[in-house]
This record gives sequence, structure tokens and C-alpha cells, in this order.
Amino acid sequence: MRDVISIALVGIGGYGNNYVSALLDAPNQADFKIVAAVDPKPNACRRLTELNARGVPIFPSLEAMYASLGSAPELAVLSTPLQLHAQQTCHALLRESHVLCEKPLCVTPGQIREMIRARDRAKRIVAVGYQWSFSPAIQKLKADVLAGVFGKPKRLRTLVLWPRDEAYYRRNRWAGAMNDGNGNPVLDSPVNNACAHYLHNPFYLLGPRVDLSAEPARVTAELYRANKIENYDTAALRCFTTDGVEILFIVSHAVAQMKGPIFSYECERATIDFTDREPAGIVARFADGATRNYGSPNDQKYEKLWGTMSAIRSGGRSVCGIEAAASHTRCTWAAQQSVPEITTFPPHVVRAQGVEGSRKTWVEGLDDVLDLCYQQWKLPSELVAAAPWAARGDEIAVESLDLAAGPQTVQA
Repeated sequence: MRDVISIALVGIGGYGNNYVSALLDAPNQADFKIVAAVDPKPNACRRLTELNARGVPIFPSLEAMYASLGSAPELAVLSTPLQLHAQQTCHALLRESHVLCEKPLCVTPGQIREMIRARDRAKRIVAVGYQWSFSPAIQKLKADVLAGVFGKPKRLRTLVLWPRDEAYYRRNRWAGAMNDGNGNPVLDSPVNNACAHYLHNPFYLLGPRVDLSAEPARVTAELYRANKIENYDTAALRCFTTDGVEILFIVSHAVAQMKGPIFSYECERATIDFTDREPAGIVARFADGATRNYGSPNDQKYEKLWGTMSAIRSGGRSVCGIEAAASHTRCTWAAQQSVPEITTFPPHVVRAQGVEGSRKTWVEGLDDVLDLCYQQWKLPSELVAAAPWAARGDEIAVESLDLAAGPQTVQA
């Protein structure tokens, strides 16, 4: 019989609701036990009544939970604001819990090293909740990349156009912010939050091992905003890995229509595509006309939870831990350094629709411009006629950044 893993759910409202439901509805209830939950506002949990019925104690903070429990939960699942990920992961490790932390890993490069040190001292697993990385589709695809099935990777591109309204930016005090009210760096953006999965994915697939990602070497960014926020709601990034592979990432919350995620990864002997059209699956098309379908990366989205529990039992590694997730953080940080001052879209192209509180803001023609960037492998500044508002950032050498620390706050 397998050991029963004790679990603490840290954050049970918002995205944390998904973990609550995954565990409450799981068929393998004998394999784990929810021993605690943490949330300063637990009423945001849609299934709070069921947690109460199970006698799960609910604490207002992570510190209060560890101070009250007789023994530390084996696994702490963190579904908390991104600016708390590093601090809470390190605290859970100090108390000898394994950790499954939601994406992104953290905010600054300095926090990456703090988390690695804490993990190595505790000799515990830290998994990061990029669910695509845990999916059978991505694992099969990465196995073929590592085996050289497609030949040498050449360039990889991704497009994600996800409109967001005022309610999205007003859902908390740090949405779209550089720092939170306590001065903690947040850098909230589509790159660092809602669409982080899709920037992480190409780095992960190019990694030299199943639990590693490729490293960014150079990053050039274009960062824009239409919404009344501190940080950006639209980005175009061009990154080159240390192996010279180009990654183009195009994303926006300030568009009229939803599209994506879609990607196209070019290799010597095949092109690997994923679209948002049904049936959604990753398809490799080889130069000789053969095809291979890997299925959808959206299947089995809670494998990140079950896989982490399995790694705890076996004493193995997570397929997506700190090192695998760190490339996304370094790339996002470099993008902010590339553009010290966010470019605001000209007022004459900004449109708004809806009532106060749920108004949607978008940029006229931006959908077409960003789609063209994706099709032509270009940044907006390289489409002068189509995007006269575009401003290109500096190319940043990632190794030149201060990876040991980085500022504790970021100026708007």
C-alpha cells in the first residue's frame, strides 16, 4: 500500500479552486489527505462547505498554519499571488514540506537562487505548475526532440491574443502592477502571468534533459500598454538561446478577438504546429510528408499534482522544477530591462467598449499587426508601415544581468 501524502492547500480561492476540486473529486482518495488550507479570504473557495465537512482546518497565513500543525504537511500546494511564490516556497521548504508552486516560478533572478538554496538545504522537491510540461503530449514531444527525431531545432514562434477587461485588472491590487503595496516586485503582465505557460514551453522543449530548459542568452523586447496599468498588456519578444535557437513570442490582452495559443516550431527535418482549432493537437509534419500527432497539451492538466505526488513517493525529480522554470523568469526579467519605459499606444488607436467595471479596451488593428508579426517572424517595429507606434527595446545579454540578487522593487 502506498503512503498517504498529507497536503496543505495554500490559496483556495481564485485558481486554487481548481486544486480543491481536483482533490475532492479524485478517485484515489486513499492516496492523500488534505490536512490544512490557507487563505485570508476562504469564502472565495467554491467548495468551502465540503472542506469544512471534512474537518480541514483553515488558517489565515502560511506561518500560522505551520505554527499550529503538529507536523508539517508533506506537500504544500501554492496557488498564491506570484510575488509571494519565492518567499512562501522557501518558508515551506524550511519547514520540510515538498512544494508544488503555481506558475510563474518567481519574479526576479535573485529569487531563483534563493529558492534553489532553500530546496537543496531541505532536500525536498519543488515542482512548478506549468501543466503543459507535465502533459503526456509535451512529454512525448520532448522525448522525440531529445532523441533527434526532428533534427536540429532552428526557430520557434508563439502567438497568444487573449482580451482582458477592467474586471481582470481590478480583481486585485497588483494586477498590471510593477510592485505590490508592500514593495514586493510583481511585474504582472501577460508574459509573466496569464500566458506564462506559452513562453515557458519552447524553452522547456529545447532543454537538454527532461527536467531542464534551454537558457536564454539574448532578449529584445517591445512592451506596450493600452489599459491604465503600470506595466504592459502587449509584448513582442525575440530571444536567442545559448545554442542560437530563435524564440519569437507575441502576446496581448489589448486585442478585439481571442486567438491562440498557437505555435510553430521549425526544425531541420520537421515543423511542429499547434493551433486553437478543433481537434486541437500538436502535429509534427516531416519533410518526407509523414505526420505525427502528439495529442493536446491541455489534456490531463492535473498531472502536475499527481506527478508531484508520485515523485515524492519515489524520491525522484519533478519533470518541471526550479531549473526548468527559471528560463521563463530570466527571459521575463530581461524583457523588462530591454524596455525601461513602457510604450503607451497612441490615444487615437485605442478603443473601449462596455460599462464601467467590465469595459474592454483594445487597440484598433492590433490583432492584424500581431498576427502579421507571427506570420513573418518580425517584431512590430520591423513592420514600419503597419505599426507606426512601435518602439524597439535594447538587446539584453542575459548573462550580464545581476543574477545573484536584482532590486527588491522595480520602478514604474
